[in-house]
Amino acid sequence: MNQELKNIIEALLMVSDAPLSISKIQAVFGEEAAPRSEDIKEAIQQLGQECENRAVELQKIGHGYRYQTKARYAAWIRKLQIGRPPRLSRAQLETLSIIAYRQPVTRGDIEDIRGVSVSAEIMQRLLEREWIKQVGTREVPGRPALFATTPAFLAYFNLNSLSDLPPLMEQRDFADIAREIDSPLPQDLQLALDGSAADPQQDILEEQVLKALVGEPESTGHDKSQDDMKVPSD
Repeated sequence: MNQELKNIIEALLMVSDAPLSISKIQAVFGEEAAPRSEDIKEAIQQLGQECENRAVELQKIGHGYRYQTKARYAAWIRKLQIGRPPRLSRAQLETLSIIAYRQPVTRGDIEDIRGVSVSAEIMQRLLEREWIKQVGTREVPGRPALFATTPAFLAYFNLNSLSDLPPLMEQRDFADIAREIDSPLPQDLQLALDGSAADPQQDILEEQVLKALVGEPESTGHDKSQDDMKVPSD
């Protein structure tokens, strides 16, 4: 292994604000001097092994790699931080969760799932954080924008790919569950299932999506900070 190549790659990973892919590392050297992808992968593998007894780890995020502090030191790092970063509101977290699990989706799709309107401010906040992006339009009248998550979303939540998202419980009909346990449904729940009241299953689906992705959100309307999910902050 070329020690100098390994040192260069380590330096690039240290200063990069985003995960570095093999191709991005090669681009730094220029087309003629670019090392082989096999050599870069070998260097990255060795750098990762050297982190075994350190406070940082070399993590693969999507198609790239980055250094990050290990999760067990999160509490110590939070003590160092001055102030408390703004939190995402519950509505923003629900919207982000729905996009993550159902992408690509339109604002209308999100509103159908949440049962309430999705303001432009909510979408703008997620766009500003670069967690979501427009990936096209739906071929229907009005051509509404389709939204999906970004590599920045994966990096923020420490996911290698969308397949690493926590699985959701299968949604089941309340009436079927009641029949299985031989127990009548409460009157208000039966009214909901008959269409005479708000659908409680929708509320439970929202809770599943939200908790699976980000855990219990605060109900104060403040933003959800990165230090609750991952060590580095915005």
